[in-house]
Amino acid sequence: MAMSPRSEADGEVATANSSSSLQFGTAEALDHVRKLTDVGAMTRFLHECIAYQRGLDLELESLLSQRSDLDRQLSNLHKSADVLEIVKGDSSYMLSNISSTSSLADQVSAKVRHLDLAQSRVQDTLLRIDAIVDRSNCLDGVHKSLLAEDFESGASYIQTFLQIDSKFKDSSAADQRQQLLSYKKQLEGIVKKRLSAAVDQRDHPTILRFIKLFKPLALEEEGLQVYVSYLKKVISSRSKEEFEQLLEQIEQSNSNTQVSFVPCLTNLFKDIVLAIEENDEILRNLCGEDGIVYAICELQEECDSRGSNILKKFMEYRKLAKLTSEINSYKSNLLSVHAEGPDPREIELYLEEILSLTQLGEDYTEYMVSKIRSLTSVDPELGPQATKAFRSGNFSKVSQDTTGYYVILEGFFMVENVRKAIQIDEPVPDSLTTSMVDDVFYVLQSCCRRAISTSNISSVIAVLSNAVSLLGNEYSEALQQKMREPNLGAKLFLGGVGVQKTGTEIATTLNNLDVSSEYALKLRHEIEEQCLELELKSIGDDVTICLDATVNMVFPAPGDRERVKSCLSELIEMSNSFKKALNLGMEQLVATVTPRIRPVLDSVATISYELSEAEYADNEVNDPWVQRLLHAVEINVAWLQPLMTATNYDTFLHLVIDFIVKRLEVIMMQKRFSQLGGLQLDRDARTLVSHFSSMTQRTVRDKFSRLTQMATILNLEKVSEILDFWGENSGPMTWRLTPAEVRRVLGLRVDFKPEAIAALKL
Repeated sequence: MAMSPRSEADGEVATANSSSSLQFGTAEALDHVRKLTDVGAMTRFLHECIAYQRGLDLELESLLSQRSDLDRQLSNLHKSADVLEIVKGDSSYMLSNISSTSSLADQVSAKVRHLDLAQSRVQDTLLRIDAIVDRSNCLDGVHKSLLAEDFESGASYIQTFLQIDSKFKDSSAADQRQQLLSYKKQLEGIVKKRLSAAVDQRDHPTILRFIKLFKPLALEEEGLQVYVSYLKKVISSRSKEEFEQLLEQIEQSNSNTQVSFVPCLTNLFKDIVLAIEENDEILRNLCGEDGIVYAICELQEECDSRGSNILKKFMEYRKLAKLTSEINSYKSNLLSVHAEGPDPREIELYLEEILSLTQLGEDYTEYMVSKIRSLTSVDPELGPQATKAFRSGNFSKVSQDTTGYYVILEGFFMVENVRKAIQIDEPVPDSLTTSMVDDVFYVLQSCCRRAISTSNISSVIAVLSNAVSLLGNEYSEALQQKMREPNLGAKLFLGGVGVQKTGTEIATTLNNLDVSSEYALKLRHEIEEQCLELELKSIGDDVTICLDATVNMVFPAPGDRERVKSCLSELIEMSNSFKKALNLGMEQLVATVTPRIRPVLDSVATISYELSEAEYADNEVNDPWVQRLLHAVEINVAWLQPLMTATNYDTFLHLVIDFIVKRLEVIMMQKRFSQLGGLQLDRDARTLVSHFSSMTQRTVRDKFSRLTQMATILNLEKVSEILDFWGENSGPMTWRLTPAEVRRVLGLRVDFKPEAIAALKL
């Protein structure tokens, strides 16, 4: 079937579109050209061929541009070809030599290995021969040593034989081994028998001789047990003997003789410590540092047994259970008329003895625990076990019972002595306070020092809490009792003049509050210092420690530290409480005195400050009110100065001055002034400042600053002069008057116009 012209054209177009994917210069491209019939397709293909040709031309030019470099590199390669031939020859020769050397080295190495193996076998054979000879020598040596009773040499031979036998396992030496073990067993029997006899006879040199034989006989643990058991027997025997002597003293004692338990407990601790220290080398030789820990734990059992017996006997002899029961009954029957508690003087003796015993226990325990902690190669499990044995042993439990009695006795002693001090309170010659203040704080100081010395947190907290409670209740009530009396002012100025007796009582009460506030802080500081002393005692005096950290070191447990710090902070609060009561007392005293000064101040309101020159000159000769005011202060205030502490008198005087200044400011704000009147006010203020400054150690100038500034303003020539002293022009002066008050003071001048004052820009 013939193809239509349109279909032929479409085929040529499709053929032309596919020409762009052809690769020029291939048979496929040539076939494509032959099939073209459309002129447009031929034209497009021609253009593509031309473009392709141009691309080839560019590529060819690029290659030709590199020809010189390629020629140069090719020339260099031709030159190096000769060198490569030489290198190839040398390499072949070197390879031949290396191969020969390697072969020779392999042969020599094989021979060396063979010789080394032979040599090691020869050495092993020689060692085995030596071992056989040494075994025989050891057997002979052991036999002769046993006959000669040279047990040290025999043990040494046995140790050597066992070392050889463990190194060379030889079945041929079985007979020798059995013979040696027979000798070893025989020597062990002799050593144990002789050691047992020496222990029974307390023959220490002989014991040391035979205990040293346990290590070469490979009986270290058994030797350690035997030797520590011996040490326990020695300590037990000595402690038992001293305890029996103590019992004899108790039986023979009467009310006039004192039996001390401290030496008995001291000697027990001393024996245990010396047993560890003096036998340190022996214990280490047997089982290393583990041997020391074992000895400490075993000897602690003796401490638990003997030490607890001493403490129990002490509590029984001193009848502490009965005594504490009486104290508790006394506390519950305080309202009974005939109720009498134990004698505090006797209680103090018991407290000192309890403190000595508990301190001994704490020092001993701390030493032993630190000894264990200082050991570096000890079994990790032994350290905590040993420490626990000290803290939870029988001695520790009985010591805690003793501490429980201590807390009750100390609390009773503190309360009774504080109450006694309050009851017998009396004036002290040449003192501004009564006897109660020094007596009470001395008692509290003594009790707190004892409590801190126990290093027992329960005791410390109980005693500190009791001390704070006593200060805040009974002591504080006793301090303020005088100030609560009714009609205090009438009693102080009976008949219009100061009554010396009443004034002394009031001043002394205020002095007591002032000194008590100071003593409360001092007590806290002394407690911290004692904590520092205890810490330095345990770590050495060369260490400098901040007082703020001492509580942390003496009581390392976080909970304990917080409880102690809380009690110490309560002492600060107590000091502030005394200061607050002191301030109230001062205000009450000032309220009693100021009505006697007020009439003089009120009279100032009638005095004119609109002065002429003649009046101003007359005032210079005849003072209108200042001297009368100062005289009133002298007769109503100054007479109390010898009766008060310096701090209290200054506080009292300054409160009076505050009253005077405030009243004068009110009065002056109600007056009218001439310029000379302002000058008169300035002179009056200076006179007051000068006189009051001579009466007190603290500055009073700042209290009169408002009054002085009023005088300065009233002394100006004209209103605008205030700007020379105001704002940036004020210099070192700090204005105490507000702008409104300055305008008001300017308005007090009779000759200043209100318009000029209102126009000021302050």
